[in-house]
Amino acid sequence: MDTKFSVALHIMVMISESTEVQNSDTLANSVNTNPSYIRKITALLKKAGIIESTQGKSGMSLLKSSREIDLLKIYQAVHPKEVKLLNVHTDVNPECPVAQNIEAVLNPIFTDAEQQLFQSLKARTLEDVIKQMKENHNERHSNQAI
Repeated sequence: MDTKFSVALHIMVMISESTEVQNSDTLANSVNTNPSYIRKITALLKKAGIIESTQGKSGMSLLKSSREIDLLKIYQAVHPKEVKLLNVHTDVNPECPVAQNIEAVLNPIFTDAEQQLFQSLKARTLEDVIKQMKENHNERHSNQAI
């Protein structure tokens, strides 16, 4: 699996929560990647109607509130084609009884697992990610000695 989804979430949190202007350079610095990769991801988010970007001081912004953007929408933005996450190998020995049946047995299991993942993403929002991130941050910093 690639990391486009986690990078997209990183970008979305930065856009939502930062008081600073967010552009491809500042986002690339945070993600520790190339600004052109950030532009590719933000172009997908923009095409999906999740963010808008303008040149200059205003940078990027969300088109909806973080509580209105579910994680499935973000996932689908960066994976616009329906891509199966779990695939069965197909170059098998046709004479082997396991090889003859493995695809028929595993495909429904894999489809069910993917559907559960998509339902879980649909049930969570960008706001949920932000809240959890803030809680983690506060826990890490409240335990530090003064």
